[in-house]
Amino acid sequence: QITTVSGNEFLLQSDIDFLILDWFHAIKNAIDRLPKEQRITSRNLEFKLRRSSSIELLNNLDTESKEPKPEHRKSLIFRLNYSASDTNDRNRIKSRLKKFISRRPSLKTLQEKGLIKDQIFGSHLHFVCEHEKSTVPQFVKLCIEAVEKRGLDVDGIYRVSGNLATIQKLRFVVNQEEKLNLDDSQWEDIHVVTGALKMFFRELPEPLFPYSLFEQFVEAIKIQDNATRIKCIRGLVKKLPRPNYETMKILFEHLQKIAAKESVNLMSTQSLGIVFGPTLLRPEKETGNMAVHMLYQNQIVELMLSEYSKIFGSEED
Repeated sequence: QITTVSGNEFLLQSDIDFLILDWFHAIKNAIDRLPKEQRITSRNLEFKLRRSSSIELLNNLDTESKEPKPEHRKSLIFRLNYSASDTNDRNRIKSRLKKFISRRPSLKTLQEKGLIKDQIFGSHLHFVCEHEKSTVPQFVKLCIEAVEKRGLDVDGIYRVSGNLATIQKLRFVVNQEEKLNLDDSQWEDIHVVTGALKMFFRELPEPLFPYSLFEQFVEAIKIQDNATRIKCIRGLVKKLPRPNYETMKILFEHLQKIAAKESVNLMSTQSLGIVFGPTLLRPEKETGNMAVHMLYQNQIVELMLSEYSKIFGSEED
């Protein structure tokens, strides 16, 4: 509260120390700029501020105040005297915030306590497989089973997009729940299931074809002699980590069944290559050759579908 020599009263209220300090400096600087003869004595200037009752009363209410302050305001008045306490308060707040942040439990701890569940979408393939103690993610198996049960004859399967909102809902359910029933009526649109499966592979931090082998797969598909090309790609596939290899094998076996129904669903190996090429393999850093890379990506998937038995079969085959 500021009482001027002319009798005017101004009440400035805030619970924020920094703001009160800014007001104090602004008013003090304005007074300091006044000519000396116009300055008023501290006896004539009562400089008071109200603060919330969350802190102690720093100074007693001036007994000479013209009118008593009502109790229901729940604020305290103190004479504004600049001191180091404001800086100390600021440092104390910073210190408490640092302690709070440093004491927060780690993501791993929260996961171990079950407060945060391991995510399926957006996790590395080997993490998902380790968590499930398998070599192929359960979600991939469930999607493939659902498509083979009710989607092999569907026109444009994997090419036609499902409702994005429903796909995102399925994604959320998969990330939050351990059990998933794709026969539930809310997932009756098979394009939602295929859309979610494509999204799973698209959101892998590292694609199904690892970054380290991308250029080698591209060089292999450039080989002119077909037998040599197949042999080279087969060798690269054998180098894949087990989760990548097993997941790729079951996926391509499934896509072969889709292509076998081409006369009904209109999805040839070429069409499937266009859909899955950029989803399953991509360079770690995009360059100016995106169009060229996309062509090779499509061709790699198409060849692996056409020559599935030679690439994934046993040595005797």
